[in-house]
Amino acid sequence: MAVLLTALLVGLLLAAMPSAQAAPDPRLTITEVSLDRTAVAVSGLNTVAVQVRVKGGYDSADPNDANLPLNVWLQRTSGSGFPIILLSTDLPRVSGTTQNGEWAGPVYVPSTANGKFTVIGVTTGPHAVYETGPMPPDPTPVAAPPILTVTGYHLPKITAKVTPAIVPFGSGFSITWAVIDSATGKPYATRFRVLVGVDSQCDQDVGGDLPLTSPSGTVVKTYPASAANALVCLRIPGRGGDIASLKFFVARPGIVSAVPSKTSAPVGTVVPVNGSVAGAPQSCKVWLQRLYGATQWRSVSSGAVRASGRFTVNAQPAYKGLIPYRAYFPTCYHYQAGLSKVFYIRGL
Repeated sequence: MAVLLTALLVGLLLAAMPSAQAAPDPRLTITEVSLDRTAVAVSGLNTVAVQVRVKGGYDSADPNDANLPLNVWLQRTSGSGFPIILLSTDLPRVSGTTQNGEWAGPVYVPSTANGKFTVIGVTTGPHAVYETGPMPPDPTPVAAPPILTVTGYHLPKITAKVTPAIVPFGSGFSITWAVIDSATGKPYATRFRVLVGVDSQCDQDVGGDLPLTSPSGTVVKTYPASAANALVCLRIPGRGGDIASLKFFVARPGIVSAVPSKTSAPVGTVVPVNGSVAGAPQSCKVWLQRLYGATQWRSVSSGAVRASGRFTVNAQPAYKGLIPYRAYFPTCYHYQAGLSKVFYIRGL
């Protein structure tokens, strides 16, 4: 459970930090955080336990806080990619009192951490209470925070092939997921279990399939049509959090229709053109284009797709005669570009 909660809690922490609305717990005082090593090497699908020790206290006489655990947060300060946060396990108190004691336990480090991580602070646990409860407080900062240098070898690389590449509305699809050793370009020597999920399963402890990879490092998953609107993912669970993951929305076609409110109007008159985009990609832009000369289409106005999937753009006949128009939907999010059928407005 802790494996899947970590991704959720990291998201909560990062969401809270920029707004500075979730202040550190004023009852928590941290005097020192230390690591049993400053550098670690990790290979492939392994994790390595780095021992963390915290000195401090929690100002509470409540008996329910007698066994209060702590969590140490480390943030990436060099390198790139996943993960950006390492979270320790729930550290139990190993000596002293709640008000003045020491807490200790491991933080599990995957090979994908490759880079440097700095301790950014400590929060009270257990971190599982924040899954459906309150926003976790900002970590209480640490004086002279220790830095952990991680050297990763044979990092996993996840790829996905969606069939069909652009998923039609109302159709199911399949994904061939593959995990290879990025250093060799080949699958790992052993089969291992992955989590294949949809929607909230990509971030939370709410199920998902747990298949073994094939000897070639692949997993083939068939999805119903309803999954084409949701986030899909493959996660490699590890101790303390995901070792690696890949999450995305499958590509959808850009299907556009547009109809003018009038088929003729005096020159210079604004004529609303109403239309829709399949899938309702809200806030995406749609351009009204007019034909200039024999082949050149130019954008003359634009509108945004509403939550209903509908949009309105404005035509304005510039001369007398039959004027060709069309609606153009450029690529937006995971929706591909699309064009409506050509329609005409006669300028009078």
